[in-house]
Amino acid sequence: MNFARRLLLFIAVSVTSIAFDQWTKQIATDALRGQPARTWLSDTFRLQFATNEGAFLSLGANLPPQARYWMLTLGVGALLAALAGYSLFSKKLDLFQVGSYALIASGGFSNWIDRARFDGVVVDFMNMGLGPVRTGVFNVADIAILVGIGLLFVHSSRLEKQAKAAAATQASPPQP
Repeated sequence: MNFARRLLLFIAVSVTSIAFDQWTKQIATDALRGQPARTWLSDTFRLQFATNEGAFLSLGANLPPQARYWMLTLGVGALLAALAGYSLFSKKLDLFQVGSYALIASGGFSNWIDRARFDGVVVDFMNMGLGPVRTGVFNVADIAILVGIGLLFVHSSRLEKQAKAAAATQASPPQP
């Protein structure tokens, strides 16, 4: 696969994902900050403004500010740049995998943009659950990351099944 197609796909997925995430965060900030949570379907889906100083599910939120900066701003920024570089330059990846990695990287970059803009915090606003069993508060970038990871698992499983089928075909003797 040529580099131009890989780059075009990565940019298209990333720009779309980051723009949609930043747009929804702005709407959530304007409409939900300082307001009570809005709920639907007997509180199965909830919109509420929240900020997160940590990573996924507030991991690292209790670290000292300097440690959070080094880990979540500089460290994650370097990790995301490496992930983007791998997805753009690895000859092993097909377009599906490049698109999946673009979702993961763009979700991370969009949350990283929040950290840079808002003194180390990320805007979150969605929450789901049944009764007392609830997710953490999350955003569109988090969904992009999880969808990208899920797509990679599905694709990997499909490739593994194809490889096993090809090996089985080669191992069986020809029928007379």
